[in-house]
Amino acid sequence: MSEQKLSEAHRTKEEEDENTGTNTEPSGDTAEEPPEEDGEPGKDEEGLQAVGSPPGGPGSLEENKGNNVLETVEETATQADLLDDAVQLKELQIPQMAENIGNSTATVKVVLVPDGHVMTVAFAIGLSIQELKCHLASELRVPVEVLQISLDGRVVEEQQSLMELGVRPHSSTRMEMSSTDPSSHPLCPLRPQEHDSMRDVITVEVLTDEGLFQEVVVEIERPRQQKAFLGGYRHRLTGAEYHHAAIQTLPKRRLDRGVVTFSHDTQTVQLKSQAQQCPVSVATQMTGISCYISCMNDELVTPRKYTTADEYHDRRLRAVICLQSFTRRWLAQQAVDRLKKERQRRLTWLQMQERKRREEKEEQLRDRRQRWTNPERREDLNLLYHALEKWRREEEQQINSFLRGAERKAALCLLLEQETELIATIGRHHITFQNNNYDKIIQHLLDKAVAPHQWRAADGRLIEMDNLHTIRARELRDLYSNISLFTVSQEQRSHILMTLKHTVNEHKCLLTRDIVDLIDREVDLMKRGVQTRNLEGLRKRICTLFLQYIKTQAFNPAVSKLLKVPQNPSELNKDVLLCRSCQRYLRSTNFIAFAKGLSTRCKDCTRLDNIARPRNDFSCYQSILRRLIVAEQQLSKESKIPFLLKVEDIRYLIEVVWLSQSALNASSDLYNLMLVRWEHQKDWSPWNCILLSKEEASAHFEVEDVNKAYEMTFIHKVKHKHRLAQRYFSQISIMAEYLDSAAPPAAALSNQLLSKPITMATHRLATDPSPDSAH
Repeated sequence: MSEQKLSEAHRTKEEEDENTGTNTEPSGDTAEEPPEEDGEPGKDEEGLQAVGSPPGGPGSLEENKGNNVLETVEETATQADLLDDAVQLKELQIPQMAENIGNSTATVKVVLVPDGHVMTVAFAIGLSIQELKCHLASELRVPVEVLQISLDGRVVEEQQSLMELGVRPHSSTRMEMSSTDPSSHPLCPLRPQEHDSMRDVITVEVLTDEGLFQEVVVEIERPRQQKAFLGGYRHRLTGAEYHHAAIQTLPKRRLDRGVVTFSHDTQTVQLKSQAQQCPVSVATQMTGISCYISCMNDELVTPRKYTTADEYHDRRLRAVICLQSFTRRWLAQQAVDRLKKERQRRLTWLQMQERKRREEKEEQLRDRRQRWTNPERREDLNLLYHALEKWRREEEQQINSFLRGAERKAALCLLLEQETELIATIGRHHITFQNNNYDKIIQHLLDKAVAPHQWRAADGRLIEMDNLHTIRARELRDLYSNISLFTVSQEQRSHILMTLKHTVNEHKCLLTRDIVDLIDREVDLMKRGVQTRNLEGLRKRICTLFLQYIKTQAFNPAVSKLLKVPQNPSELNKDVLLCRSCQRYLRSTNFIAFAKGLSTRCKDCTRLDNIARPRNDFSCYQSILRRLIVAEQQLSKESKIPFLLKVEDIRYLIEVVWLSQSALNASSDLYNLMLVRWEHQKDWSPWNCILLSKEEASAHFEVEDVNKAYEMTFIHKVKHKHRLAQRYFSQISIMAEYLDSAAPPAAALSNQLLSKPITMATHRLATDPSPDSAH
């Protein structure tokens, strides 16, 4: 028995020496275990005694002194034998441990002198320096005799090993290596470090059988030959190719358990029957001839009513029906509560939408009333003339309906006088807001002239650049702002006038001489004590002449891009047209552009004709175009067609194509209509739109497939209007680029019944829009 325990202890000790060559400290560094002879004397003997001794040690022997003497003697003999065996085992393990330590590796970093290249090698610490030289000589392809290795500045002997030099297992050291004949055999690495990104030695953590992690130094071998191609596979979606790699490590072999697992018998289930006796025997007994059983503890059991299977199942069925009824009642209550919440939420949403529509309507009326009372733009004047024309028609219709003869003529004359007074009032409003907006227009012109050049960089940053022209324009703008201030003191005014005089004296011409004369006159009058209110006219003349000086291209080159009339006479021949109404030659920007070209009348004549006869208001079309641009910016940032359209194009699209009414309920309130996409997947275009009210547009956005949501008759009607819009906008060159490639052929478009009336309406709109066609 003692020999068997001793052999087990011996085997355990050998496995510990082989597997635990290094132990891991808490900091993560690997440290060498102390050798056995460095330990305390008698420590191994005590360990062997603890392994070999039975659970009852010497302490148990003292407690059981009164036990059998023979057993005590045998245990004592066994302990003595174990002590002798442990001493012999100790003597045998010391050389084996030294051999195991010598086989351990360490990282050796060799610095090549004088180049300073570093070579990293994983080398066994039990080998000599001569063997290390042989290995490095084969790597560098130089003779072994010329190599000289030194450590800490002194040359090491070839017979010494790394272990003798103090190198510990799994540690690292640094040595210098030089050549005794550097001219004939220089030390140069065959593979420069900048051409190789792989390290020579790596340190990996390996999980041992005891469940601990052990750091192992691995040297990377680079074979000269090219590895064989082992095939691979290609990704079907990305097209990336993946190759199989060859490795040097063999797969881990499984332990042979003595049982064939890959066989048909192992994967087949075998069944067998076996009788088994219960652990407790159960029996019953009654009073007999030779046996008496007491009945004091017996209980009297009275049979109840017998329940048949049908009655039992019927009772279960009634219970199930009762449970189902209560469950369905609870589910019905939940469904009703959910429907009530949805109904309340729907009513709340409808009330909010109705309140929102009412507020928008009130805001529109408030804005329109504000524009009526205080017009500030030309569009406001058009709104006033449109309201005047509407009032005139209503009054004229009422007069023609109830009056005849002389009374009718007198009423019409009175109506004409009232209309004349209202037109004069509108004209006075026009003059007032022109005077109020004069300073804003001038300031806006000067700000545009001094604006720096801007562009976007590759990273998205906005870059601004000033040149000499913009700097000059900024100086003139600041000087004009100072000249326009009439409330400054006399000293400040004199200083500003002197600065202006020096500025205009840089150019000698009639305009600058007039400005200098006016400046001298104002300075002379201020010295004589003339009151400020008497100098306002003179100061306005100076501001007007200086503004003319700023608008001159020779004095302010930055303003040339903002002038309507080019300063170069040669440019007038290229872009000048004749207005058939006022008989003036104007630039093309002063004419309205239509599908077939420019109109024959300028914008001023068209505006004057609109005030005199039809008195149309285009603010509703501007609001529709503005809402369209905002909606398309939210849906897609790549949409371009809405930004190319003008108010005249929107007016034609609404009045001629969609007849100024909603496609669903024929609503004619232009302030409540909007143009939305017909198919949400495509960008907005005149041939992919529909005119709907705001409520209908919100419901149309929820439709995923228009072919399933609408009837075929309505779809054909919308497609027909798309073809009309496509025919009209295809005449515009810039819009023809965005036409769908799947457009119907010209022959199919020519077969439409309404092609000729639409062409006539287009011609009338382009030349001279009448009140009938406008409304």
